Amino acid sequence: MAEDDTQDKSEEPTGRKLQKAREEGQVPRSKELSTMSVLIAGAVGLLLFGGGLASALARVIRDNFVIDRGDIYDTKQMGLHLLESGVEIAWALAPFMLLIMIAGVVGNVAVGGFLFSAKGLQPKFNKLNPVEGIKRMFSLNSLVELGKAIAKVIFVMGVAIFILSFESERLLNLSREPLPDAIAHAVEIAAWSFLYLSCTMILITAIDIPFQMYSHTKKLKMTKQEVKDEFKDTEGKPEIKQKIRQLQYQMAYRRMMQDVPEADVIITNPDHYAVALKYDANTMAAPLLLAKGVDEVAEKIKEIARAHKIEILSAPPLARSVYYNTEVGGEIPAGLYMAMAQVLAYIFQLKRYRRGFSQKPSQPKYPIPDELKHD
Repeated sequence: MAEDDTQDKSEEPTGRKLQKAREEGQVPRSKELSTMSVLIAGAVGLLLFGGGLASALARVIRDNFVIDRGDIYDTKQMGLHLLESGVEIAWALAPFMLLIMIAGVVGNVAVGGFLFSAKGLQPKFNKLNPVEGIKRMFSLNSLVELGKAIAKVIFVMGVAIFILSFESERLLNLSREPLPDAIAHAVEIAAWSFLYLSCTMILITAIDIPFQMYSHTKKLKMTKQEVKDEFKDTEGKPEIKQKIRQLQYQMAYRRMMQDVPEADVIITNPDHYAVALKYDANTMAAPLLLAKGVDEVAEKIKEIARAHKIEILSAPPLARSVYYNTEVGGEIPAGLYMAMAQVLAYIFQLKRYRRGFSQKPSQPKYPIPDELKHD
């Protein structure tokens, strides 16, 4: 069963898989959409700019048939005639060609978006393998493309026959019209017929786009093992993540111990917990927790405090409350303000007593709200 799971590509492609495929030039594309855009734009262009293009062609032909006899034997003048004719035709064709170019670009990037991938341009020599080529020729995708082509030819041919039958009376009437009118009407009929025929691609494109997107997604589907491997690569293997956490803890531990000498007081459990606090009325809104720890870390905090002659105060409930409700570098909760004020006042009185300025103070009971208590 496990082997089947690793072979069956039943999982949807992940975002990383899709991004990697895009970097390699693999995105869904609809050739039918590009073809439809160009054909319809060409038909619309003929209807919009056909008259101006025909007039420009007529002027070029007329001008080149009425050349002076002297210019015919002058290579310089003939070159100028050719240049003028080319420029006039280019200006006449410019709007039509611009419309075609825009349609081609829009039709190509409408599905899959704009993409330039250097990897996609690299030659793939495995495609030169004749065996693989034969497999692609007789693959399911090739059969689907063949079926689409046959269906497209039949459908377009049916629409073309319908258009010819619909326009048959107008086509027959062209023989009764004067030549200039007949040519103009013939061009009009041809342009509109071409537009109608191009619009048949809309239905074909509407079927092709979902199929291409489905085919692209199916091609990129992953096995469950591939998803697991990608997750490991993305998130990191457990042993590496554990090592990173250890390093982060060590860095935080060293930084925390470096801050202990700046503390005003160390509050202990006294055996298991220790928290180092600092308060400066001029720069701080509330006391800050510089360091905290249990067991060995607590002993290290007390050791540093003794080395720097920082007051160590035994207040178990308050030590546990600060430890569990305050992050290192953060302010103590508002519910502990009164308790900390009493701690600081007690430390101040204790220092005065040691200098011989007052009697020995008695340690007060520190008020701790029920929601901040921890046993």
